[in-house]
Amino acid sequence: MIKNDIVLAIEKKTDFSAAKSLEIVEAILKALKDALADNSKVEIRGFGSFRVVAKKTGYGRDIRRQKQIHITQGKRIKFRCGQELKTIAPKSE
Repeated sequence: MIKNDIVLAIEKKTDFSAAKSLEIVEAILKALKDALADNSKVEIRGFGSFRVVAKKTGYGRDIRRQKQIHITQGKRIKFRCGQELKTIAPKSE
């Protein structure tokens, strides 16, 4: 599913136009981005939570040049699935 699919789903379930649905999706995504940029935890009950975690410095391997490279400290976003979403997700075999 891509952003346009979400816009179409909102448009079908509500009386909003495509432009208004896109505006809603954009506003939600901007709010999520802004919260994560401020290192805030974002929790959507029944869906999951997003949080920013620090990535440690370390060493990796450049396989083309066969050299060890230094990986600098950084941040990444971690998603934890909510219980309600876990129950509907397909099981892997």
